[in-house]
Amino acid sequence: MGSPPMIDGAFARWLAGRAGQALMNLRAEMGFADPGALKSAGDKVSHDLIRTELARWRPADAVLSEEDEGSRLAWTAEVNPEVVSRLTTDRVWIIDPLDGTREFAEEGRTDWAVHVALWARNALTPHGLVAGAVGLPAQHRVLATDYPPAYPPMTLEAATAGGGRTIRLAASRSRPPVFLTDLAEEVGAHLVPMGSAGAKIAAVVTGEVDAYIHAGGQYEWDSAAPVAVATATGLHASRIDGSALKYNEADPRLPDLLVCRKDLASRLLAALQRHSG
Repeated sequence: MGSPPMIDGAFARWLAGRAGQALMNLRAEMGFADPGALKSAGDKVSHDLIRTELARWRPADAVLSEEDEGSRLAWTAEVNPEVVSRLTTDRVWIIDPLDGTREFAEEGRTDWAVHVALWARNALTPHGLVAGAVGLPAQHRVLATDYPPAYPPMTLEAATAGGGRTIRLAASRSRPPVFLTDLAEEVGAHLVPMGSAGAKIAAVVTGEVDAYIHAGGQYEWDSAAPVAVATATGLHASRIDGSALKYNEADPRLPDLLVCRKDLASRLLAALQRHSG
């Protein structure tokens, strides 16, 4: 792919694309006979590639990656000097080298992703994200903030249903929030099972679904890149109580979020108040 572009959004797109191609090559080489080995190799190949390119092209920036040792305990800053570095620097790349390892290791599945996001201290956005890319390698596309997709059009189903439109909610295949079925019934929604968080939010961005609600526990790298793209597209993104999503915090745990069409936000947030307590 040659030298990367220097503008951060385009760089994120380039980096997610490179990591995605490496993961597709790995899938072809290893096959699917040993899912555990494929998952481990995928995490390592993508993490090492992204870390290497960031060190080469963005050496002054800090990095928070899911695959860094102790990443989930990073909030104990006194025992993790790298946390002190990212909390005091002006730019931090937040990456999930392989979002959806389970789907990655299943033949034929395309709902897994590569996340590359940039947080900046001087950002004008509430979440602090200034660039991001979601690579969907098995779907042969990368969604990024340098050329964000247009606001998703209403589907034919939604447009013809009028006020009683059926909302499509992306839901976890294996760990949907326990309240989601009741919430869906109240708002007249249809649950659409999907794999990784990145694939779900990408589906909201492209209009394949109308919303994604998660409340089962996540970390910053699970949502940073897709939220950057979603908000650049014009979609609503917040915690399920309506408060702002915040990144590069001392504690990287970010357990819940709502990403949806803006016209659905108030309705879904009101329903969440009733069902997520």
